[in-house]
Amino acid sequence: MKGQAKTPLLDTLLCHAKRRVVSFHTPGHKNGRGIDPVLRRFTGRAVYSMDVTVFPEVDSLHDPVSSIKKAQALMARAYGVEHSFFLVNGSTVGNIAMFLAACNPGDSVILSRNAHKSIVSAIILSGVWPIWIQPQVDQHLDIIFDASPEQVEEALRQFPEAKAVFITSPTYNGVTTNLVKIAEICHRLGKLLLVDEAHGPHLKFHKDLPVSAVEAGADLCVQSTHKILSALSQGSVLHMRSALLDPNRVRKVVSLLQTTSPNYLILASIDAARKQAVLAGERLLDRVIRWAEEGRKAINRLQNFFCVTRPEIQRRGFDLDVTKLTINVTRSGLSGHQIESILNREYNIQVDCADLFNLIAILGIGSDRQDVARLSVALSEIDQKYHGVEANWVLQLPSLSTEMVMMPRDVFLFHRSKRIPLSKAVGHISAQALTPYPPGIPVLIPGERITQETQDYLMGLSEKEIRVSGQETDTLRTIKVVTLH
Repeated sequence: MKGQAKTPLLDTLLCHAKRRVVSFHTPGHKNGRGIDPVLRRFTGRAVYSMDVTVFPEVDSLHDPVSSIKKAQALMARAYGVEHSFFLVNGSTVGNIAMFLAACNPGDSVILSRNAHKSIVSAIILSGVWPIWIQPQVDQHLDIIFDASPEQVEEALRQFPEAKAVFITSPTYNGVTTNLVKIAEICHRLGKLLLVDEAHGPHLKFHKDLPVSAVEAGADLCVQSTHKILSALSQGSVLHMRSALLDPNRVRKVVSLLQTTSPNYLILASIDAARKQAVLAGERLLDRVIRWAEEGRKAINRLQNFFCVTRPEIQRRGFDLDVTKLTINVTRSGLSGHQIESILNREYNIQVDCADLFNLIAILGIGSDRQDVARLSVALSEIDQKYHGVEANWVLQLPSLSTEMVMMPRDVFLFHRSKRIPLSKAVGHISAQALTPYPPGIPVLIPGERITQETQDYLMGLSEKEIRVSGQETDTLRTIKVVTLH
């Protein structure tokens, strides 16, 4: 692809570093001289010469006119979109930017509850009304699916006033929905499609992976370039390809949300990761896919663990990014958290995520065959050595299509709250977000009326001493609700 071998931002920073410029600008470590010796001995000093501030030579992320502008243009061409915006606050800031750029206060957005916690922040900051789709729970695989095209179409039929549809694809488990069909439905009805594709920056670069959001027709999508490709942590990109959006508004929103002191090493790593993905992505991903499938087959030969396969997901109407290994541990009688701890403590292996039911192991550009082999061998040994007694865990959710009584933004910013016993919460309006892990889905957000089913679900978690993200006390015995008088 024309020009994709170039890395204008990385080249600019390397040239600057080699000039050994005397620094009278931030940061205070002055090209690494002031870095703590323990840290400097481990990292070396050269890297800090690329940790600079904004000045004309290295361009400005908020008003790019040279190297950053060229790097973002190359990124847009690589993904086949109109505009790409570099993000140094991760996909969290990209999710918030999508809501602020696509919606006005008071608009409504259709979205599955199976969304990253940053979406609650996006809802509050943008002042939109959320219209929730109930996630689909598969109790055989112990995973949760995002919205299907049929669910999206039905939601738009019931709520034709919705401005946009928000989808998470791939999910944490690597499951993708039919974005092509969802895009067709949205655009036929004049709605925007926003996609959290944080876990899918690599999908476009290999034919044996699910279709990416940029190819499917999303108006806006955010990708974590650091998750599977080779950018540094926090390095992400917001892509835009839409006739329904003003690129200048998107640009202003992105600028509004990002730091004025971006880390240029992160920015340069995004530039380099794009070049690597375009020029060598298919070859590198060939190996990653092959090794992931080898690991999947080895794990599926074990007695008490199994790893979800692509055909199993496809039979359910979805697709799977096979570079993610979702390893179900329920037959062992131990939780995913316990297996995670054993892997870390005894085998020096760290998975990305664990819950009661599963481990999630993410392969990336830097993975190799030995990594996967070590994981398979470790799980084989654990399978023989460790056995628990728990057999009653069930992945379930209460009904989450609950009544939104007040706008989340208003509750968060303007309304007083009080704390009451959880056992007496039915009928009150929640003043906080509560997200149990598993399954990592908000059971309550500000502005929702608390139902008997939701109260019972939360009380059950409290009795099992499962900590819920968002609880403000050591035990979940009380809950914050809106004071109406």
